[in-house]
Amino acid sequence: MESKTFPIEGLIEFIPRVFRDDRGFFLETFSQKMFEPFGIDPVFVQDNQSVSKKGVLRGLHFQKPPFAQGKLVRVSSGKALDVAVDLRRDSATYGQFVACMLDAERRNMFWIPAGFAHGFVALEDNTTFLYKCTDYYQQSAEGGILWNDPEIGIDWGIAEPLVSPKDEVLPLLKDFDSPFSM
Repeated sequence: MESKTFPIEGLIEFIPRVFRDDRGFFLETFSQKMFEPFGIDPVFVQDNQSVSKKGVLRGLHFQKPPFAQGKLVRVSSGKALDVAVDLRRDSATYGQFVACMLDAERRNMFWIPAGFAHGFVALEDNTTFLYKCTDYYQQSAEGGILWNDPEIGIDWGIAEPLVSPKDEVLPLLKDFDSPFSM
């Protein structure tokens, strides 16, 4: 398993070894050992899956403490631009983001710890997005930041994404009082 870190502390891309033969392929999609070199010990309690057509944008979402979630995300079919925005108020990178291209052909995964808003845009039809989460979904803890906040400046690569009505009315970063710390 290879890994790549980013300029924002805590975000990690994992690229698994894929074993192929004339029958198909095999890979590990999760092993606790992949987190050990980073001193991270996540406990996953819930798996989620979504399927999106090309141009669907979901996000930028998070859950507030004490239900904050770390997420290990990947796509099993299709391709998605995945984005994590740092919402840890005492972080030197507060309000900055990292974009990671998730691709079913590469089989890569992206670790997003608690304290980040998360979103993605499907770049192909039938993009199947898989999430391993460190806490259970709690509707009362839902939160979000507007996907096209000019202060954050994410280039989603899609001119007119399909966004839910709920995601269209999320607050701007400047109007957000972050409950997260490092």
